[in-house]
Amino acid sequence: MNTDNKLIYEGKAKKIFANKNTKEVIVEFKDDATAFNAAKKSTFEGKGELNCFISETIFKYLINQNIPTHYIKSNSKSSFIAQRVDIIPIEVVVRNTAYGSICKQTNIKAGTVFNEPLFDFYYKDDDLNDPLLTLDRILLMNIIEQEELIFIKKLTNKINLILIEFFSNIQLKLVDFKVEYGRNNKGEIVLADEFSPDNCRLWDLKSNNGKIKSLDKDRFRHDLGDLIEAYSEISNRIKKIY
Repeated sequence: MNTDNKLIYEGKAKKIFANKNTKEVIVEFKDDATAFNAAKKSTFEGKGELNCFISETIFKYLINQNIPTHYIKSNSKSSFIAQRVDIIPIEVVVRNTAYGSICKQTNIKAGTVFNEPLFDFYYKDDDLNDPLLTLDRILLMNIIEQEELIFIKKLTNKINLILIEFFSNIQLKLVDFKVEYGRNNKGEIVLADEFSPDNCRLWDLKSNNGKIKSLDKDRFRHDLGDLIEAYSEISNRIKKIY
């Protein structure tokens, strides 16, 4: 990254740099991997480039489907240029199939397919361990207006339907995912952050042995296999179709 670009923010998997155009930023993907709120950490060479490619492809695909996002254009193999946004401190998690925390917190069995997607909202705060929020708590905390929350839920539902088909076309099942939103300089709410195997669960539909084959960060979380192999497989399938 050009040293003239000031570092604005560094997270677990990305760095955000200022761009010459003050309405834009440069989003750079790191090779770092973290799990369990950074209790588990490692570095995988090439991970940043893979996540950048996957995220860019998905953002472009969503834009073509009239989804507002912060993505503008590519910048390098591991970075892209995006609108500068104020992130809304809510993480939206969509679950199409039960797995992970939902099964630990309820009596729902892993693998249960929901008739309608389940939407969970979490407060984006590492110090508080990203707690689950109710609608009343969101409004009480004055994070966002109710009408804006309804807009975000409708938009996320549309994104879910689009991406279920996107991944199905490359023989992957979109189990669940997390997205974040921000307000751009016009005050518009747009999809921000990233969309990569770091923030979604993808199961391989090619697997014929009846066992779940994860092609996402669960490989790192639970030592299920090589992370770069999984992310490369997703990247290669995307290149063949999209």
